[in-house]
Amino acid sequence: MSSIGSPTGAAPADTGSAAATARGHLFNAGSLGRYRDVLARGVDRVARRVGEADRPFTGVTPDELAPLIGAIDLDRPLGDTDAALDELHDVWLRDAVYFHHPRYLAHLNCPVVIPALLGEAVLSAVNSSLDTWDQSAGATLMERRLIEWTAGRIGLGATADGVFTSGGTQSNLQAMLLAREEAYRTVVGGGATGRPDRPEVLSRLRILTSAAGHFSVQKAAKLLGLAADAVLTVPTDATRRMRTDELARTIDSCHRDGQVVMAVVATAGTTDFGTVDPLPEIADICAAAGVWLHVDAAYGCGLLVSPTRRHLLDGIERAASVTVDYHKSFFQPVSSSALLVRDGRVLRHATWHADYLNPVRAVEQGLPNQVDKSIQTTRRFDACKLWLTLRIMGPDAIGTLFDQVVDLAAQAWRRLDADPRFEVAAPSQLSTVVFRYRPSGLAPDLVDEANLHARDALAASGAALVAGTKVDGAHHLKLTLLNPETTVDDVAHVLDLIADHAAWYARTAAAAELSCPV
Repeated sequence: MSSIGSPTGAAPADTGSAAATARGHLFNAGSLGRYRDVLARGVDRVARRVGEADRPFTGVTPDELAPLIGAIDLDRPLGDTDAALDELHDVWLRDAVYFHHPRYLAHLNCPVVIPALLGEAVLSAVNSSLDTWDQSAGATLMERRLIEWTAGRIGLGATADGVFTSGGTQSNLQAMLLAREEAYRTVVGGGATGRPDRPEVLSRLRILTSAAGHFSVQKAAKLLGLAADAVLTVPTDATRRMRTDELARTIDSCHRDGQVVMAVVATAGTTDFGTVDPLPEIADICAAAGVWLHVDAAYGCGLLVSPTRRHLLDGIERAASVTVDYHKSFFQPVSSSALLVRDGRVLRHATWHADYLNPVRAVEQGLPNQVDKSIQTTRRFDACKLWLTLRIMGPDAIGTLFDQVVDLAAQAWRRLDADPRFEVAAPSQLSTVVFRYRPSGLAPDLVDEANLHARDALAASGAALVAGTKVDGAHHLKLTLLNPETTVDDVAHVLDLIADHAAWYARTAAAAELSCPV
């Protein structure tokens, strides 16, 4: 007779010791010594790597790392913290992109402040989930207080509300969800003959956004089931700000064609150009047309705490909804973002009651929860990081750091504008600089190729990282300056490296063309 539970007839293995070992890894009152030791070792490894990083990147390629990572057998644990950290160093820490380095000048990734890292450690250990009160007592109220504080900084008024999100893309998606539902409610309740068919109404909804706006608006329209042509882009002026005359014209055109403008998305800090759309004028147009105004301030939200530049956001207080990304310009670790709304009642469009989670009875009892406002259920207490940052540093300190990078961008733009090797786009109101290598005498057909090569060669060297984009169809490079430790000398050094790489490519390409027989 075979042993019960043993299909091979062998005696079942003694799992008692294995279970005890596994339980020893759980964080609880009995493992505090291990907790302190293991985290200290991890912190030491990170500190050591940050301390020795002499460039933002090693230049490693996917082809170099993929075999190393692919060969790891995840079913065979190392069983030792130091061995695991050694392996982690080889597959990630050694070659990670370090945003703290002053020559990381690529994307909207900021160095982070230490109070926020403290918050990250605390929130991860406690592991609150910000959906219901019985999973996040205290944390629920702290997030609500931070929403109230941010709404106050924006000027949204006493009825404002909001919720933390994973980032600007999610915030913009939820804003468009709320705008869609409000637009549908208006059409259905607007005295139309009969009850309009929902798919028919959705097919007529339109979103207007700047040609320089974020791609997440188009993505949101697709996810929300709107028509393929639901997003209409409004042209920008020479400074890359939305043209209000074109906005008014487009709204009128939509109305004449029987379309419903469900939202206008203005941008306070475009990703490429760092420009802020003319918010007061856009707010006037939206108010006159009865259109939902959403302001994507994912990048420009740092202006809310700026001691010198808050006026650049004038008009944002008239928005129906606002996106903010603290992990862009408040120097917070990813993720730390929020969606704010002027009228908190509209958040009901994200509400769904589940008997096991947020039953109507809990609402009647007055128990606060955040799941009724969010399109997420399980959600980290990311607000803890911002809370500790404000309580330790204060908002003025954050704003001063943001002002420093905006000042640096202005200096970098002036340097580039005066350099005959380069051509610059419009000056930024924030901390980006868009430019390209284009010295006199360089053949037009080589300009794009030389700039693309320069960016790739710079990244391969690891000496610095810059971003790339297109301006009116032409390839450009972009400095995104979010590190207050970056200096004008750092920028000048990177520009020299770019010019050297681009010039080498141009010379090589020209020589190759001359050597080719006709």
